[in-house]
Amino acid sequence: MSKEAVEEFDCFGSRCSALVIGSGEAGSAREASALARDKLLSWHERFSRFLPYSELSLLNRDPRREVPVSPLMARFAEAVCNAGELTGGLVDATLLGDIESAGYSGKLPASVPLARALALAPERAPAGASAREGWRELQVDLDTNTVTRPPGLKLDSGGLAKGLFADLLGEMLAEHPSFAINCAGDLTIGGSAQFTRPINVQSPFDGRTLHTFHLSHTGVATSGIGRRSWFTANGKPAHHLLDPRNGRPAFTGVVQVTALAPSALIAEIRAKAAILSGPSVAASWLPDGGVIVFDDGSHQVMEPATVVTLSQLSAFLQGPRKRALQDA
Repeated sequence: MSKEAVEEFDCFGSRCSALVIGSGEAGSAREASALARDKLLSWHERFSRFLPYSELSLLNRDPRREVPVSPLMARFAEAVCNAGELTGGLVDATLLGDIESAGYSGKLPASVPLARALALAPERAPAGASAREGWRELQVDLDTNTVTRPPGLKLDSGGLAKGLFADLLGEMLAEHPSFAINCAGDLTIGGSAQFTRPINVQSPFDGRTLHTFHLSHTGVATSGIGRRSWFTANGKPAHHLLDPRNGRPAFTGVVQVTALAPSALIAEIRAKAAILSGPSVAASWLPDGGVIVFDDGSHQVMEPATVVTLSQLSAFLQGPRKRALQDA
């Protein structure tokens, strides 16, 4: 097999990478990996809530109830609706005001060590849906690329956008012999040659490898409370995964989940829902496999029952979804 082209770069406040073997629809391996890099960097600029004139920031400030948006923004808004529907409101990307109130409104200092944060955390409890259910007030028309919502309802791109971006690049690279897109922790792995890649799951406590999956086609997402954490002004530990029910950082007894799924976006939704639902329910969110890490450092591995093929992504990447990639 030909040499792998690799692009590694800072993006979305983390590290991203694009690995491609062989030529395909996106050109040579080198051209394809560079194109994936350029798209991710461009999408970062457009979907950052920290940039005042990003498309996301402009949408969140727009006083109109119905707002025309790009095809890709419409796809993201649709993902927000789907995440809320699939999880009964556990994964709610309309909590931007709450996460800013919790202290995540700009660049964070170095994360608080997880063990220290857990020692000072409140009593563990499963998260629940917000009574407001802002995601239900969001409507998306993928034919006209319009978003309708009450003015003041703000969207937080976060992990849902990263999962979506990884999937779109996976569609672009599907005909190449092998590829792996790592969008700041959300991964899509595939390719026509069925090349198997190792997927290492690391401990959020000490970085050691807890388990390694070997798969050729899959979506992967890891979500946890240890990487983006801080102390509030009153000395309480906080992180970026909120309990929608009260708008405060959730401490459920689960500190990290890696989910496998037919797409990176679905994996992202499942990983977040598993953390927020707590130890007794978390495994039910991982029908295609994954790893759950608990407060005490122990972990549970669920091996995938079958190998997921990229064709299973078709339900996620047809029609308007392909147009979103073409127009991005």
